[in-house]
Amino acid sequence: MSDASAVNVSETNEPEGVSEALQALLADVEKMSAGAVGAIDAASSIEALEELRLRFLGKKGAFAELNRRFGSLPAEEKPAAGKELNERKSRIVAAEKAARTRLERERIDQRLRSEAIDVTLPGTAPGGGHLHPIVQVRREIERVFTGMGFQITESPEVESEWVNFDALNFLPDHPARDMQDTFFTDRGHVLRTHTSPNQIRAMSATKPPLAVISSGKVYRCDADATHSPMFFQMEGFVVDQGVSMAHLKGTLNEFVHALFGPGTETRFRPSFFPFTEPSAEVDIRCDWLSAGWMEILGCGMIHPAVLTNCGIDPEKWSGFAFGLGLDRIAMLKYGIDDIRHLYENDARFLSQF
Repeated sequence: MSDASAVNVSETNEPEGVSEALQALLADVEKMSAGAVGAIDAASSIEALEELRLRFLGKKGAFAELNRRFGSLPAEEKPAAGKELNERKSRIVAAEKAARTRLERERIDQRLRSEAIDVTLPGTAPGGGHLHPIVQVRREIERVFTGMGFQITESPEVESEWVNFDALNFLPDHPARDMQDTFFTDRGHVLRTHTSPNQIRAMSATKPPLAVISSGKVYRCDADATHSPMFFQMEGFVVDQGVSMAHLKGTLNEFVHALFGPGTETRFRPSFFPFTEPSAEVDIRCDWLSAGWMEILGCGMIHPAVLTNCGIDPEKWSGFAFGLGLDRIAMLKYGIDDIRHLYENDARFLSQF
């Protein structure tokens, strides 16, 4: 665009009358305009283009400096100089707009290429879930007992004191009824401390003979490596005519052999529970323990008072009951040393089972 000076001079038809100030201004306009358009066309990024825009068109840019020189020209030379300045500025603005459009399109194209999904690649299958170890143990135990003819029932987690304690022959001053051991709600209700209340509900609702198991959450004020304030129990009982301790031992031996292997030794030790008489603790032999034995459940013959509380004649019917902690069985079966691992929901731990 080196003819700009000549064009303006020709328009005045008085080349000899053009001032040196105007000639210098027109030359600088030509030089600056050509440099600006070239630099803008060569810009490789939006950021670089913005720097060029500010350099040439900003308030403190090159054109602002030229405009200040324009003000010192004689009045008769300002129209020609102003026209030239406006034309050159328009060219730079048009070049900047075209470059910005190009760079924005290139940026979008680059983003589309980088974020594109290759649908021909094999997919990554999500990790499959599986049952919690307590649920696995519960279902395995349920299969064992339903195979013996037991039915599965459920009972509420919030029970009346009558069902949770009184009907099960707990005396009013029994330690289990203390607030340090049991979660009490209002109006004489508690969070059930065991699944034994299902005995009362089932025997009160259905006439014998009965063979029932029930599992679910129970609650006690206790928490350490082997105890949790919320844990899982399973309760089972049989009521029929002529039921004896021999039936109880045979049933539980069959259960232990099914769950831990046919060669597993068991041991029945005398114990006490308010709702059974006689009562026993059941141990299994564990060679990896220094003591050699580990308790897995409690059991006994259903106390005549419990049968009476449910409207069953203890002279005609008898029965046995047993209760076990699913958490303890899971810990024993899978070698877990801290009950809290079962409730922390750490996928790294749970995925092992």
